[in-house]
Amino acid sequence: MKNKFPQIVQIALISVYIIFLAGSVVRMTGSGMGCPDWPKCFGYYIPPTSEEQITWKPNSDFKKGMIIIKDEALFVAEHDLKTEANFNKKNWAKYTKHDYNKFNKYHSWTEYINRLSSVLSGFVFLFLIIAAFKFRKEDKRIPLLAFTAFFLMLVEAVLGKIVVDTNLKPSIITIHMVIGLVIIALLLQLKFIVSDNKKKHNYNSLFSKLLIVSVIFSLIQIAMGTQVRQFIDEQIKLFGFENKDYSLMNPSFKFYFHRSFTIAIVLVNFGLFYINQIKNLGYKLVNWIVFLIFIETITGILMYYAEFPLGTQAIHLLSGAILFGLQFYLWIQSRKTVAVSS
Repeated sequence: MKNKFPQIVQIALISVYIIFLAGSVVRMTGSGMGCPDWPKCFGYYIPPTSEEQITWKPNSDFKKGMIIIKDEALFVAEHDLKTEANFNKKNWAKYTKHDYNKFNKYHSWTEYINRLSSVLSGFVFLFLIIAAFKFRKEDKRIPLLAFTAFFLMLVEAVLGKIVVDTNLKPSIITIHMVIGLVIIALLLQLKFIVSDNKKKHNYNSLFSKLLIVSVIFSLIQIAMGTQVRQFIDEQIKLFGFENKDYSLMNPSFKFYFHRSFTIAIVLVNFGLFYINQIKNLGYKLVNWIVFLIFIETITGILMYYAEFPLGTQAIHLLSGAILFGLQFYLWIQSRKTVAVSS
């Protein structure tokens, strides 16, 4: 398994980005509360496909824990039961964690696929820590990084439940996102340690400092982006998902900060590109970073001026997460360079 460890790290990294993509599709489609409970969905391991499955009706069987919608409220079956001619409140407990009580099978299945991607990633991380444990005598950093990443994945699972229970509380979503980025950073550190082709680059002090700034700026921008997205979600609740032109009506300061902060991010990263070119440092990742900055900017403009074209939100979030990863990996590379006169 030691020989396959770099591939396992790579698969784990890809699985986390798949979770980011799935999560962005959930936000884009407004499916965050497609399943009102966690880890099940309306009490089912496989989400319901019709409203009839979650609607109370006489002479019907319900298993313990199943959730129904009745009189615009959620109720949970206290035990296995068969309904009588009239609704018996003694058999049902009102769901009190939140008051969201809508059913949309497309939203439910979108959220379910998001959760499924997290479960599959969890199995990958199990293989990761098992393989990493074999390196405990050679390099203690490897099992430490792997176990920390696995622990944070468990934290993410708990936060996923809290996100649902609190009906998409903005602060929890932001923490959820930032921890996901920390997991990516840990996996990239692992990837670099076990990499066989550590290329030597020229060293430049200003370049390294700008890299640190770029990583911090990306973290701030992504965290602020989750807050802006929450504002949009609130607007959607007020005006309906079909009225996208109202999504950014009377935006808060957070939106203007998120939009204007892009200028600082562009300047810092183009500074990295410029220094890399004139000093001939040889970092190819800088070109990809500039490309992703372009994608981020274009999708941001499209969302604001073209009323959120299909797919732009998912591309915007995923490219931001990849951008952070590339910047962080570039920073790791720059710390391991051979210092030469520059």
